Amino acid sequence: MSEPSRPVRFLHRGAVVEVAGAPPTRTVLEWLREDARCTGTKEGCAEGDCGACTVVLGEADGHGGVTLKPVNACIQFLPTLDGKALLTVEDLAAPDGTLHPAQRAMVDCHGSQCGFCTPGFVMSLWACYQRHAAAGTVPSRQQLADDLSGNLCRCTGYRPILDAGERMFTVPPTAPDRTVLAAALAALQAAPPLAGGSFHAPRTLVEFAALRRARPQARLLAGSTDIGLWVTKQFRDLGELIYIGEVAELRRIETTPDTLTIGAAATLEDAWQTLVAEWPALRDVWLRFASLPIRLAGTMGGNVANGSPIGDSAPVLIALGAHIVLRQGERVRTMPLEDFYTGYMKNLLEPGEFVQALQVPRRGVRAQQVRAYKISKRFDCDISALCAALAIELDGERIAAVRIACGGMAATVCRARGAEAALQGQPWTEATLQAAQVALAQDYQPLSDMRASAGYRLQVAQNLLRRFWLETRPADPLPESAVSVFAREVAP
Repeated sequence: MSEPSRPVRFLHRGAVVEVAGAPPTRTVLEWLREDARCTGTKEGCAEGDCGACTVVLGEADGHGGVTLKPVNACIQFLPTLDGKALLTVEDLAAPDGTLHPAQRAMVDCHGSQCGFCTPGFVMSLWACYQRHAAAGTVPSRQQLADDLSGNLCRCTGYRPILDAGERMFTVPPTAPDRTVLAAALAALQAAPPLAGGSFHAPRTLVEFAALRRARPQARLLAGSTDIGLWVTKQFRDLGELIYIGEVAELRRIETTPDTLTIGAAATLEDAWQTLVAEWPALRDVWLRFASLPIRLAGTMGGNVANGSPIGDSAPVLIALGAHIVLRQGERVRTMPLEDFYTGYMKNLLEPGEFVQALQVPRRGVRAQQVRAYKISKRFDCDISALCAALAIELDGERIAAVRIACGGMAATVCRARGAEAALQGQPWTEATLQAAQVALAQDYQPLSDMRASAGYRLQVAQNLLRRFWLETRPADPLPESAVSVFAREVAP
């Protein structure tokens, strides 16, 4: 195998850093603590769950500006920093030692006790501060909590930390010079893409497709929010990697009057934001899908290609009638997403083929109502025991069309065909609901595991079907204020 074409190059502490010879699965956290000796960033869970390792990445936005996003350094691989800026807690204070408002507020509000989690909280608060300062807005307390959903504190508690989040917006804004940062990033991106060795980062769709076809044995890497754990928890050798994150065409989300096309490399955050703009009722599932740092790193294409029966994207997409676009070299084929999965973690991808995009029919003029419900032991940043997504079209009081998909109920995410048949063409009444609940018990034979028992899963799925009826029944549907604790919150 050939040597890498050049070192990994990124900005850190105001200078360009070049790293050569490091294993492609060396994490950003390992490099920070062991090589750069920047030990403010901590290792807690090593799986992107606790947030002690939170850092902020600066990326050129393609329009002469810079986007800043918090990510988990413990599962990000070092080569994915190429052409970006890495910002850590060491960067926040002014040269004279003056603390950033996020740091100062944590001190003033007594938001730190043992201090282990504090750098991660500060970086998440800093990213929130920069985003709102640039937009001229101030987040609500709930929006602050959403931004901190990927940070766990075991001793201080969240009240003083949220107090600090509110306090930091009461001082004059301060922001990094994004003009200088944008120019530095542009200079880095003038270098050719990383290639050779065991890590490839092509920048065009044609190059990516050709490389994938030529190297079908290679592992595709997107946000490493799942694959990263194969390294940090399972100590697996991933072999050759092809990184999708540099392919601009695959990061796009395109909208036509009929279809939303979500590129395979579009982040989960961007993808969910697009879906929620079309179907506002999906907002709670969006905010409960992992944490903000995970959604800013991971991709919806990767979540779907992974094929986990408890992945929260697939039930929603299947209920919406989404199709998956697959590509092998120049050949492109499309199929309903529900047909893509053939068994537990198995799908119809052929050697050298990859997920190019997801196509979702827009709501248009149809009287479609959509809901999705996530059940988990922890409200924020937790894996689902089950996720149910339901879409219904009513013609007066009769059901003209219905799609129900559940995750966590079988070896794959799949539709509830029997329940759908019990509903199709019937009046949307409690009697019809009860018939569908009975049929649902024949659609799924869930397993018992550490997250929930089979009986619990089935009962909850039936109860969620009733909730869906209560929210969408023609006569006296429940208002949002009756079913959502966030109903009065202003959308982010």
